[in-house]
Amino acid sequence: MSDININGIIVNFPFEPYEVQKIYMSKVIECLQNKKHGVLESPTGTGKTLCLLCSSLSWLTAKKAQLQAQALIGAMEVPNFGGKFFEKLKNELDTAAGASGSINQNAMFGWASPKIIYASRTHTQLTQVMQELKRTSYKHLKVAVIGSRDQLCIHPEVSKEQNSADKIHLCQSKVRSRTCMYYNNVELRKDDPIFREEICDIEDLVKAGNKVKCCPYFLARELKQNADITFMPYNYLLDPKTRRSQGVDLQNQVILLDEAHNVEKTCEDAASLQISSTDIALCIDEITSVMKTMAEEETNNEIDFNFDSSNDVQKDFTPEDLCILKSIFLAFEKVIDDIILKKNDGETFPGGYIFELMEKAEITHGKESHVIEKLDKIILWLSTTSTSPFARNGRALQKFSDFLRTVFSSGCGLSVMKHRERVKDCYKVYVSSEDNSKNPKNSGWSSKNVTKKSEGKVISYWCFSPGFGMRQIVELGVHSIILTSGTLSPLQPFIAELGIPIEVQLENPHIVKPDQVCVGILSQGPDGHQLNSSYNTRNDPKYISTLGRTIYNFSCLIPDGLLVFFPSYPIMKKCHDDWQSTGLWSTITQKKPIYVESQSKDGFSNVMNEFYKKIQDPTARGAIFLAVCRGKVSEGLDFADANGRAVLITGLPYPPMMDPRVLLKQRYLDEMRLKDKQTLSGQQWYQLEASRAVNQAVGRIIRHINDYGAIILCDCRFNNANFKQHLSAWLRPCVKNFSNFGMVTKQLRDFFKNAEKLPQPKKRFYEMSISAIGASFGNNTKQLDSSSLKKEEQINVVESFDVNSYKIMSQKDKHGEKIISSEIDCTNRSAINLVTSKVKGTWSETTWKATKEIDDESIAKKRKLKVQPMEINYNAAESSSANIDSNKHNQDKKSLKSQSKKEIGELYLKSVKRALSKEDFQIFARLVEIYKKNGDIEELLKTLEKLFPIASSFRHLFLGFKTFLKKQHIADFESYVNGFENK
Repeated sequence: MSDININGIIVNFPFEPYEVQKIYMSKVIECLQNKKHGVLESPTGTGKTLCLLCSSLSWLTAKKAQLQAQALIGAMEVPNFGGKFFEKLKNELDTAAGASGSINQNAMFGWASPKIIYASRTHTQLTQVMQELKRTSYKHLKVAVIGSRDQLCIHPEVSKEQNSADKIHLCQSKVRSRTCMYYNNVELRKDDPIFREEICDIEDLVKAGNKVKCCPYFLARELKQNADITFMPYNYLLDPKTRRSQGVDLQNQVILLDEAHNVEKTCEDAASLQISSTDIALCIDEITSVMKTMAEEETNNEIDFNFDSSNDVQKDFTPEDLCILKSIFLAFEKVIDDIILKKNDGETFPGGYIFELMEKAEITHGKESHVIEKLDKIILWLSTTSTSPFARNGRALQKFSDFLRTVFSSGCGLSVMKHRERVKDCYKVYVSSEDNSKNPKNSGWSSKNVTKKSEGKVISYWCFSPGFGMRQIVELGVHSIILTSGTLSPLQPFIAELGIPIEVQLENPHIVKPDQVCVGILSQGPDGHQLNSSYNTRNDPKYISTLGRTIYNFSCLIPDGLLVFFPSYPIMKKCHDDWQSTGLWSTITQKKPIYVESQSKDGFSNVMNEFYKKIQDPTARGAIFLAVCRGKVSEGLDFADANGRAVLITGLPYPPMMDPRVLLKQRYLDEMRLKDKQTLSGQQWYQLEASRAVNQAVGRIIRHINDYGAIILCDCRFNNANFKQHLSAWLRPCVKNFSNFGMVTKQLRDFFKNAEKLPQPKKRFYEMSISAIGASFGNNTKQLDSSSLKKEEQINVVESFDVNSYKIMSQKDKHGEKIISSEIDCTNRSAINLVTSKVKGTWSETTWKATKEIDDESIAKKRKLKVQPMEINYNAAESSSANIDSNKHNQDKKSLKSQSKKEIGELYLKSVKRALSKEDFQIFARLVEIYKKNGDIEELLKTLEKLFPIASSFRHLFLGFKTFLKKQHIADFESYVNGFENK
C-alpha cells in the first residue's frame, strides 16, 4: 500500500501509482472538493477504475472526518455540553449522513456527509469494479449494490415470471399481503455480518439470500440506506421511472458514471417511448374486461364459488374510474386515427405536438397524475388475480402509464411552461403506419376482442438531447457528476451533447510505450484487392474472399488470441456463410479455431469460456473470436495478454442510415447547429458514432502496463483525416498507413519478434461466471470442439508460437485466382486444398476417439462443409462436423434393412457419433434419456432439428430416429416432417 498526498487528501493506493494515475486522481478530487462536474478520459489499461475508487473514497473519508470535527466544535459551544450530548449528536450526524430520504440531508447544521453512487453499464462491469474495491484499504466502508428482481428475486413462484412488469406486480402483491417469507425475513436478517461486514455483489447477495431465506432485492434496498458507496447500472440512475421505483435519492450525492461512452444514448432512450394504435386498443380491451368482471361479481355477489384465495384482492378503484379511463382511451384512439400521414414513411412533428394530442384526449398537466394512480391500481389488481403467467393482463395499461410518466416528467419542481419549452427543444414526434408484422396478435398482449377501425399508427416520442435527462439530475441537487471512460474522444462534442457545465476535463495518455503497440490502416488484402466494407461493396464476393484471406494470413502470423470485429451481425453472418461455402473457413481453422459472438443472450458466457480455455491450451496456437462493434464482446470484456494479441476492425460501424430515428437525430442536430455553431452537425455525429464504436472495440486489448498488441484497421475508409482525429488521443501518434499487404506482414512479424523480449505474464485462467452476468446472458448454448487428431499429428503440435514458422499459402483456386498471397519471402510454402482440408484438434478422452472409426483421409477428400445457422455459436469444429458422404449413407441404409434392431441402433449411433462433436453427442444422449422418461415428442423434434437440420445433408440422421420412436409418436413425427417439407 502507498499513501499519496493529492490536493491535500491522503489517498491510499494498492501500489505506487503511475504519473497518469496521479493526474487522474487529482482531477477526481478537484471535482469533489469544488462541487464541479468533470469529463475524464483515461485509456483502458491505465487503472482508471482503481484510481476512481481510491480517490473518491479517500475524499469521502476525509469529508466525513471533517464533518465530525465540525460537529464536535459546534457541540462544545452548546451550554451544559457533556459526553451524552456529544454521543447523541454524533449518532444524529451519522444518521443524517447515511440515510437516504428519511432524514433531511441538510438538517445537521448543513454538514450532512455526501455519499457516492458508482454507475456503470452492466452488472457484470459492476461486479468487476466491486472486486477492485476489495483490493483497496477502503473495503471497510459500507457498500451496497442495486439490482432488479430479474437478478435478485429468489421466490420460487415470482422468479419464474418471464415478464418483468408481471414479476414486479406479483412481488408487490405478496409483499402487501405478507405472504413472501423471504421478504418477511429482511428485517430479521438485515444486520447479519455476512451482509454488513463483507462487500456483496449481485452473486453474493443471491447466494447469501438463499442461504438464510432472505430476499436479496429488498435487502439490497436496506443496505443502500446507510451505504457510503452504492453500485448500480446507470439506467437505474438516468431513467426517471426506474430511479423513482428504486428509491434513488440524488440530493447531495456524488455520481460516478463509468463507461460513460454509452451515457448519451442511455439518456435519450430513457426519455423516449413509443405507443401504437394496437396498444390503445388493448388498453380499451383490458378496461372493458375489468368492467365485465365487476358487473358479474355484482350479479353473483350472493354466492362466491371462487375458492382460490389468491384472487381475493382488494380493488382500489370504482366502476366510475373504469368508465372515465375507457372514455380517455376511446378519445385518444380517435385522436391517433385522425392523424393524416401525407408520406408513406411517416410524418415528423415538433416535440410539443405530443401535448396537443394528449389535450384532445383530456389529459393535461396535473390530471395525468390521477390517471396514472388509477392505472397503477388496476394493473396491480389485474396482474395478481390471474393464476396463469401466460394470461397476465395489464401490460398494455402499464405501457400507457409509462408513456404518461415519460411525457409529463418535468424533473424537480420545473414549471409546466419551462418543461414544455425543454420538450420543444429536445424532442421530435414521429408518427408512422403500424407495421402489420409488428402487430402483437400472437404475443401475450393479444386479445380476440381487439379491433381497429382504420390502419394503425405508431407515435414515437423521441428525445434527441442527452442534456434533457442530465439537466434533470443536476437540478435534483447532486454534489458532483464525473463521467469517465477509456473512449470519450473527441471530448468537446461529447461535452456539448451533455448540456451541463463541465469545468474539469482530462484526456490522459496511455501508460504503455510506443513499442508495445502496432497500429495501422490496411487498405488492401493479400491479393491486392481493396478492403472496403461500405454498403456498395460489403456483399461483393471478391471483397468477402479478400477479407477472409486477410484474416487467414494474420492467423498465421499473430500469436494467441485474435479478435475480429465486424460492423454488424448481418455482415458477419454473410462472411461466415461465404467462407464456409468456399472452404476458406476450414482453412482458417487449421491455424486457429474460430469462435463467434451470438446475438442471443443464451450461451454467451459458455462461448467466452471456451475461447479462454483454448487460449490456455498449450497444444493450441491460439484462437480467433469474431464479434461485432457495439456487441457484447466490445463492452467491458478483458482480453489481456494472450487472450488478445491483436484486434482487426473490418469496417466502419455506422448506425443504420435509413433508420427514421437516425435520420431525425441528424436533422435535429442540423437545426441546433443553426442556433449554436459549437454543436455537432448531423453528419459529424454520424461519423462520430462509428469512430466511438471502433475506439471501444480497440480498447479490448492493451489492458496493463506490460501488455502489448496490434491494432489493424482493415478498411481503406479509415484513411480519412476526420476519422483519424476521432481516434483516442493515445492512438493517434502511433497510426501508420500500410500501403500494401507485404508491409503490414513485415511490420507485424518484427513487432511480435521484438515483443518476445517484453515481460511475458504467466497464463491466467479466465472464466466468465454465469451468475455474475446475471440476467444478461444464459448458459444454453450449443458448443462444439475441434475434430480429432491422429496420434502422429498430435506430436507435431507447436506449444508456443514461433514467428519464423510463419507460412504463406500461394495456390490457385478453381477460378485461377490466388487464394493466399504475400510479398514476404518464405522458405517453406505449403499448398492446402480449400475444399478437402481438415481441421486439427484433440479430443480429451481416448474413448471418444475409439468411436470415430473412419478413415480421416478418405472422408476429407469427399466431405462437404456444413453451414450452421447464425443463432448458434460456432467454433473450429463446425468444419469438422462434416457431412457423411452419400456413398457411405447408402451403405448404411442397406445395412439397416438387414440388421436386427439392436444392430441397427449400434450402426445409427456410430453414424451419429461420426457426425457430431463430443458435446453435441452428449446433448443427443441426454435427449434420448429424457425422451425415454417423459415421452416429450415436441422437445425431441425441436432438438433433433437443431442437431440434424432436415434441410441439410444430415437429414438421414433426423429421419433415421423414427425407427426408435414410441408407436404413439410416429404419426406426429411424420406430420412434422411433412409440414416442414411443404413450407
